[in-house]
Amino acid sequence: MNPEQAWDFFSIPENLDRITPRDMSFRILSGGGEKTFSGHIICYTVKPIMGIPMKWVTEIVHEEKGVYFIDEQRFGPYRFWHHLHRFTPMDGGVLMEDVLHYALPFGWLGELFGGFIHRKVRGIFSFRETTLEELFPGAKMMD
Repeated sequence: MNPEQAWDFFSIPENLDRITPRDMSFRILSGGGEKTFSGHIICYTVKPIMGIPMKWVTEIVHEEKGVYFIDEQRFGPYRFWHHLHRFTPMDGGVLMEDVLHYALPFGWLGELFGGFIHRKVRGIFSFRETTLEELFPGAKMMD
């Protein structure tokens, strides 16, 4: 996989479903059907905990075609969500890097369940890494 192929895959919102664990029941409500661009609003539903559906709205706030894009939550399960996706050429392929910063909602109550949430987030990215390695042998993920 080269950086252009990585960009082509990640810039299509519908591909998120392919790299999200099935138990999340990820579904795009709007904003799919076109490639990612700055200002792009994407609305989803996910079922991250006990099958309870949650609406999640993200905005692509910055993008440099083929290099990186950043999505931020506008409405959803987190108090704060900032996710950088970076694609760096390397010998024989591409390094796909996720840099994620997030904060839990509900103050001390959110932190009480923080361990569970943090494990869930790590599990989602671990699933993503495994799935991408299957889809694109030789691709390297870093988070």
